[in-house]
Amino acid sequence: VAQPQIVCIKARLLKDLFPYLDPRLLTYRTPNITIRNITCCSPRVRPATPTQSLSASQLHERIQSSSMDAKLEALKDLASASRDITFAQEFINLDGISLLTQMVESGTDFGDLLSFTLTAFVELMDHGIVSWDTFSVAFIKKIASYVNKSAMDAAVLQRSLAILESMVLNSQDLYQKVAQEITIGQLIPHLQCADQDIQTYTVAVINALFLKAPEEKRQNIIRSNQPINDEMAHQLYVLQVLTFNLLEDRMMTKMDPQDQAQRDIIFELRRIAFDVECDSNNSGSIEKRKSMYTRDYKKLGFINHVNPAVDFTQIPPGMLALDNMLYFAKHHQDAYIRMVLENSSREDKHECPFGRSSIELTKMLCEILRVGELPSENCHDFHPMFFTHDRSFEEFFCICIQLLNKTWKEMRATSEDFNKVMQVVREQIMRTLTHKPNSLDQFKSRLQNMSYTEILKIRQSERMNQEDFQSRPIVELREKIQPEIMELIKQQRLNRLCEGTCFKKTNNRRKPDKYWYCRLSPNHKVLHYGDLEESPQGEVPFDSLQDKLPVVEMKAVVTGKDCPHMKEKGALKQSKWLELAFSVLYESDEYLNFMAPDKHEYCVWTDGLNALLGKEMTSEYTKADMDTLLSMEMKLRLLDLENIQIPEAPPPIPKEPSNYDFVYDCN
Repeated sequence: VAQPQIVCIKARLLKDLFPYLDPRLLTYRTPNITIRNITCCSPRVRPATPTQSLSASQLHERIQSSSMDAKLEALKDLASASRDITFAQEFINLDGISLLTQMVESGTDFGDLLSFTLTAFVELMDHGIVSWDTFSVAFIKKIASYVNKSAMDAAVLQRSLAILESMVLNSQDLYQKVAQEITIGQLIPHLQCADQDIQTYTVAVINALFLKAPEEKRQNIIRSNQPINDEMAHQLYVLQVLTFNLLEDRMMTKMDPQDQAQRDIIFELRRIAFDVECDSNNSGSIEKRKSMYTRDYKKLGFINHVNPAVDFTQIPPGMLALDNMLYFAKHHQDAYIRMVLENSSREDKHECPFGRSSIELTKMLCEILRVGELPSENCHDFHPMFFTHDRSFEEFFCICIQLLNKTWKEMRATSEDFNKVMQVVREQIMRTLTHKPNSLDQFKSRLQNMSYTEILKIRQSERMNQEDFQSRPIVELREKIQPEIMELIKQQRLNRLCEGTCFKKTNNRRKPDKYWYCRLSPNHKVLHYGDLEESPQGEVPFDSLQDKLPVVEMKAVVTGKDCPHMKEKGALKQSKWLELAFSVLYESDEYLNFMAPDKHEYCVWTDGLNALLGKEMTSEYTKADMDTLLSMEMKLRLLDLENIQIPEAPPPIPKEPSNYDFVYDCN
């Protein structure tokens, strides 16, 4: 059962994001949304015959029919046919886009009519033939109105959000117009709905606004009791990365030792720690004041006691470290004062230098969170706790600096041990982050259990496991066994292909699901496949599969974006299925296209097909199986069985007890 997740969507929309608008963003920024529930195309991709193709001119006329039923059927056909770029070009040449926008602006269509109109519009625009800058304010207002309505058909809402997201990302001028109609506050109700597809579309729009908008926005909250799917996780990951990338400017800004405003921040740190007044209220000679400052800056743990501003000329972390120190001093004043005074009362070699530690810790946290890097295209690694506070990075620092001070004391460290302490703190943070705590308080609580003693125990356990399997004889034995294990995995994959798998294909979300089945012949020479009316309950016999593909005709196996049926989809719709798509290229440059029902079947089939072609099996499941089987085989072969006779027959099953009135205490 999923735990309730509280995610604060922080949208500090700053112009600083513009340096990150790299061409690669057009790849990663896709909202991982499928406009329709499309899971598979026809197994073979061939040019459409004249009888199969719909006439663009006929559809252009049919969608203007006065009959609502005829118009609905025409729009359904248009939504389906618009996926083909050749048809799309013909329809657009007939001024079809303008006709669709007029139909939307008129406001006379509702329900399925409007849904299929918007679907066709999105499909046509996905081909990149028409510029987004050509649309009127009236059209934008109408699309925005569908998003702003409290009760709107889910399909219409999804398509409207997708259109707004594309407008914002593809045109700065359209962004200005969309921003006038849509605010973050108006999007929040959609984030709170139970439909996670709607949530995903909404976060995609927020990310687009986040990239383009020049002003700060207030935080908003998602509350969901459902587990977050991969699409939503990717969007939250992107939002997390973009949020932390706002810190890059300060991270790469050196402190100017002559800038009085920046020096005043250091004076403020001194004032809070030692409860002293400003220079103007301090009597005594200049030399005396300099001596007093030097003494206090040494207690604060700066490397340069005379002019600590020099410590912040290192980039990274630059001024970001000073920002964190000031935040800690002001918002966690008691902890700050206690830490500084506690260390200043220790012997010089045993004090934990607050200034130096803060600078190095800030640099470490930026490395852990990869501040300044572009979001990865397929990553879903977001941390819920960073969405629960408006100043999450600063709070993250405050927790970690207190951890560093605690670890320093546990290690009884001296100044020579500084780097060792930082390594332990990094390990404590990284191991705790792997648990994905839902809040900063939960993160802090887990850190309390990740003491230096616990780290030593974990290291010792891992070291023992590594030492057992790193000696030269053991390594040689592993190398000898690996080919045998790989052959075993290969046979298992081929046996699974012989059993076959049912693949689902859906041509239109309104039509019932259809299926096709594929299996390998027992002699591993032919792939048999064919369409089915319904999902089978077991294996489908070979005589029911009419189509055949000889293995000798297979040229290659392609996956993900390289698959033809992925190239046909628009960027907005393909991301959801990339990890499950694969195709077999055979003679005459034709393809047999697959959309696996899940990740396991995807790995089994890609491994099996590559094995048939004599290529390496590279899936993550192959690696996991290799590790498991190799570990088991190594342990069996390393058992001390000398002078122990292993029986050929299994031992007999003991007789049943006279009664079962007993309990075994596992403890």
